[in-house]
Amino acid sequence: MITAPFARPLYVMAKPAGAACNLACEYCYYLEKSNLYKEVPNHVMTDNLLETFIREYIQAQTMPQVMFTWHGGEALMRPLSFYRRAVELQKKYAGGRTIENSIQTNGTLLTDEWCEFFRENNWLVGVSVDGPQEFHDEYRRNRQGIPSFVKVMRGIRLLNKHGVEWNAMAVVNDYNGDYPLEFYRFFKDIDCRYIQFAPIVERMRPHADGRHLATPLEEGERLADFSVSPEQWGSFLCTLFDEWVRQDVGQYYIQLFDSTLANWAGLEPGLCTLGKWCGHAGVMEFNGDVYSCDHFVFPEFRLGNIRSQTLVDMMYGERQQKFGNMKQEGLPAQCRECEFLFACNGECPKNRFMRTASGEPGLNYLCKGYLRFFRHVAPYMDFMKKELLARRAPANVMEAIREGLIGA
Repeated sequence: MITAPFARPLYVMAKPAGAACNLACEYCYYLEKSNLYKEVPNHVMTDNLLETFIREYIQAQTMPQVMFTWHGGEALMRPLSFYRRAVELQKKYAGGRTIENSIQTNGTLLTDEWCEFFRENNWLVGVSVDGPQEFHDEYRRNRQGIPSFVKVMRGIRLLNKHGVEWNAMAVVNDYNGDYPLEFYRFFKDIDCRYIQFAPIVERMRPHADGRHLATPLEEGERLADFSVSPEQWGSFLCTLFDEWVRQDVGQYYIQLFDSTLANWAGLEPGLCTLGKWCGHAGVMEFNGDVYSCDHFVFPEFRLGNIRSQTLVDMMYGERQQKFGNMKQEGLPAQCRECEFLFACNGECPKNRFMRTASGEPGLNYLCKGYLRFFRHVAPYMDFMKKELLARRAPANVMEAIREGLIGA
């Protein structure tokens, strides 16, 4: 159980344009969230709410650094003036703290002006891009069915032109999951050094308000066709790791591999899905509604609204603590007895809709894939852990492989 919640940083991802987006990616889990607010004509964060959020968010922090994360939908659906105002307010309420910003975008709306702003204010930009054009355009299109790859690459070139720090968020799905090396080498070809590969897993269940995705904790719903399979995911990770661990450690940073090594060494992973607890990273919609997590924006996981409750009360309150503890308390016996529990901690609760061989609920859909991956990487992780704890570079694993000291 989380006994000292205030010892952990509090994160609340802001959705200044709600679920609004200029694309209509087939696998997107967030587009349909606009159905939760059908009675509201304009899904935009007001200046008043922006100021309330920034003031409260900074005051809620227990650390000297404060990280703001702007997300969507498509966060660039709000004008640049909105983010200029956000920076002004951050300076106003900083109180001596260091303020940092990151923003997630599909990259299609980037311009010279946007990039100049990001560079001048040292914003980190996350770009959603699913690898080579054939893979990316399979699912990432607009409402007219027009593919987006060309515009995304134009946006990436603009980021590079202006010297903006950026990383890639790549979704692994049923289509591209069979091509890990083509996927990975694309990012190396465009010199993208920081990459997050995220497996897409969704299930279908119609709701009266027009939403069609199942609530994470429901069982027995139909798997969406675009979901990656456990077997694909395991094969994808093992193949990707084999190239990375022999050629690219310390040069290219793959979030899942870095977080796996952190867990191996007993450190806090940078990836929440592999963390021991949930609950420290909420999300705030355009109208001030706060939810437990970006993947749990469902009515039953609404914590309240910032206009009537503080972020501290919502994020450190009993309901959110219960949500955070659920990750450990909901583990079935099969997971508790697994030799790699320390490495995945059951992964994300949203994917725990399967049953174990004994019929116990709570098994992660991707379990077989992760189990194959952890078994495969164990000797390499053991070596890198020793190097890391001895204050030597984990990249020494590449030389050890070449010398035949590890691996086949």
